[in-house]
This record gives sequence, structure tokens and C-alpha cells, in this order.
Amino acid sequence: AAPGGGGGIRVLLRRKQVDSDRARAAGGQQLAKELSITQLIAIGVGSTVGAGVYVLVGTVAREHSGPALTLSFLIAGIAAALSAFCYAELASRCPSAGSAYHYSYICVGEGVAWLIGWALILEYTIGGSAVARGISPNLALFFGGPNSLPWILARHELPWLDVVVDPCAAALVFLVTALLCVGIKESTFVQGIVTVLNCCVMLFVIIAGTYIGFQTGWVGYKVSGGFLPYGVNGMLAGSATVFFAYIGFDSVASTAEEVRNPQRDLPLGIATSLTICCSLYMLVSVVIVGLVPYFAMDPDTPISSAFARHGMQWAMYLVTSGAVLALCSTLMGSLLPQPRILMAMARDGLLPSFFSDVSEKTQVPVKSTIITGICAASLAFFMDVSQLAGMVSVGTLLAFTIVAVSILILRYVPPDEVPLPSSLQTSFRLSQECDEEKVGSPLGDGNHEQGTSEIKDVIVVESINDPLIEKQLYTNWMS
Repeated sequence: AAPGGGGGIRVLLRRKQVDSDRARAAGGQQLAKELSITQLIAIGVGSTVGAGVYVLVGTVAREHSGPALTLSFLIAGIAAALSAFCYAELASRCPSAGSAYHYSYICVGEGVAWLIGWALILEYTIGGSAVARGISPNLALFFGGPNSLPWILARHELPWLDVVVDPCAAALVFLVTALLCVGIKESTFVQGIVTVLNCCVMLFVIIAGTYIGFQTGWVGYKVSGGFLPYGVNGMLAGSATVFFAYIGFDSVASTAEEVRNPQRDLPLGIATSLTICCSLYMLVSVVIVGLVPYFAMDPDTPISSAFARHGMQWAMYLVTSGAVLALCSTLMGSLLPQPRILMAMARDGLLPSFFSDVSEKTQVPVKSTIITGICAASLAFFMDVSQLAGMVSVGTLLAFTIVAVSILILRYVPPDEVPLPSSLQTSFRLSQECDEEKVGSPLGDGNHEQGTSEIKDVIVVESINDPLIEKQLYTNWMS
């Protein structure tokens, strides 16, 4: 209960003390620490490289960027990297499930955390449902046409409800949900295989497209409008559009509690996955914009139509398979964080304790995973979620903003006023006092050596997780 008279406001601004050692000592249920840096990269790349790149290339090039599409991807990648660095720092300092919800609860307060938690759940649920409904039309191309799926999987219109149901989308959601219930190690292994296959398709597009480009003379870069037909403003507008092709790296932060060495692996996993995604996006855009003039691109199937223009009709099936693999990987990336956010909220008492139960056999929140799978499958089966897609963007921007604000609070608010783990409180306090000593004392050899010694002590303290050892080091440093 919140102390004092202004109970409602105090509850909304209440921040929690996070200490994983204290939680383990209390006998709380913990997730299995199974993830390595390779698996984190697979989660990050698989959740980020979706089928959007197979469509965005044509739409953005035609309407905004022209041949400068590569620069649009680069600018968007830099903007995404700034958010990714914020996630990486918070995830390594506070490695617990919940992602942006967890960070906002620590740094801002319970009211904002409640809002962020539900915004993330809405984002992942609607986003996963939209992705699932996008798989069936692509699968139908392998059966001969847009409406060629077997009857049991094909879309059907219910005239009395005026809706179009999609059994294939619901079945895929249930399949991914069952895989996530098996265990985090097994599900990330499958996602890694799917991600590698998708990257192989994109590498084929890059290599084969480069060969065709040198054979034909890169006609897309010889248009009369030049490299910037829509000007710098068009290029920036294109970067704002393709920015959402980078969303997905926050899925890595949601698995922080399941990482073996979070302080090292989480920043490397997030940064490496984002670098891979940005490189693939830029290389694909360089090739496709060079093969076909931007004004002649097919806005729906830009890559496969570009190869078809040069006599490679068979490449359509390979590109379509890459789109299907990308959608399946993105679907897994959308369903993975939801149970962990629900579990974090239940641990804090904002949801019933039912959602925080962790299976003793698989060490994953099976009950929360099943509930989120049922909700996502229902949306994918009954609803055309394209009308709700704008709400996904709102939730994402809100989460990114709160994470950046949390970083500012950690940097500029005194450590005693932020309920960080005790192991971090000492290192923050020592760092601030060390900076004050160096600023207040004149520069000299003795002071320089003393400052160097103090910095070494701080580094040692930050690398040790035992509070007793930290206390002794702090006492020695003060003396």
C-alpha cells in the first residue's frame, strides 16, 4: 500500500526495487537461462527481417525515395540503432523479463508501466495476427494462385457475419504457440533455422541481382530524375516509412531473464542483429532499385517482378518462399515476448498470479503462452486487422519514448532515488563520486594516478555481483 495521504498519485508514481538475487532467495519462479549470443541474434534478425522488406522496397521507391532508397534505409537504421542502444543498456543493467514495461516500472512509475505493458501486448498481439493473415496468400501461390489453398485452409466468407475467416492463419498461430511451449531453447533453434533460410533467399536476391545489374548496365540508376527525384525531403519521408521494418529488436530485450550472460550478450545480440538487418536491407534496395526504374516498380511484388522482367520467372517461387519464411519468423518473434510481459506484470501484482506460473518441466510461462496464442489465433481467424495496424505503431513509438526517458533518468537522477538493484547502486554512486573528485581536484601526476586507481576500483565493483564483496571494496576505496 502506498504511504501517505495522496494514495492514488503515489501508487501511479510508485517504482519497484529490482534485485534478482533477492527474488531467487524468496523462491520466486525463474525462467531457464538457456540463451547464448547466437540465439539472441537469431531472435533479433528473425523478428526484424519480415516480409515488409519484400513490399516496402517497391512502395517507398515509387512514392518517396526513388534510387535513394538505400539512404532511406541507412537513415532509418541509424535512428533504430539509437533506440537499440537504449534497450541494450537497460537490458544489460536490469536483466529481467518484461522489456520496456520492466524498465518504465523501475525508472518512471507504476502508472506508466501499466500503460506501456498493455501497449506492448496490443502491439505484439495485433502485429502477430496481421502477420499470420499475410502468410496464407503467399502460401497459395505455391498451389497455383491467390485462392488455391486446400478448402480446409482457404479463406471463407461468412455472409451472416460479414467477415472473412482465415483457418490457415489460426492454424499457424497455434503451431507456433505449441512450439513456444516446448521450451525457449527448442523454439529459438527452429527460429534460427527459419532465419538462416530467409537470409539465404535475401543473399540470392543480392548476388543474382548484382549479376543481372552488371549485365544490363544498372538501368535504374540512369533515370532522368537523377539519384534524388523527390529531393531530400522525399528521402527523409522514405526513411520514416521504412523505419518500422527495423522493429523487432526489442524482442531480444524481453528474453533478458533467459540469457546466460546478459551484461555481455544482450548488447552484442541487439547490436549485431540490427547491423545484419540494416546491411541486408541496404544491399537488397541497391540491387532492386538498379534493376528496374523506380517509377516502373510493382508496388506489391517488387523483387519477384524485377527478376521476371529479366526472364527469371522461376525466381518468383524462391522470393515467395523467402517471404513466407520471413513471415513465419516474424510471427514467432511476435508471440515470444507477450507471455513474458504478462508474467512480469503478474509478478508485480498488476495481473492475477496465474500469468506468472512457470512450468517446471520446460521452464517457460506455458499458461501465459497458451492464452496469448488463443487470443492471437482468434484475431487472425475472424478479423481483418489491417484497420488496427495503426495502433501497433502508436504502441511502438510510446515504448521507444519511455525507454529513452528511462535512460535519461538513470543518467541524471541520483542513484539513491532510483530503485535499482543494490549491486548497481554502489557502482553508480562510486562513478559519480569519482567524477566529482576528478573535476574538483587540480590535474597532476599524483591526482592522475589516484583517479586511475579509483576508476579501476569502480570497474572491479561493476563486474562483481556479490553485495558483500562490493561493500568491502567500497569501504576500502573510501578509506
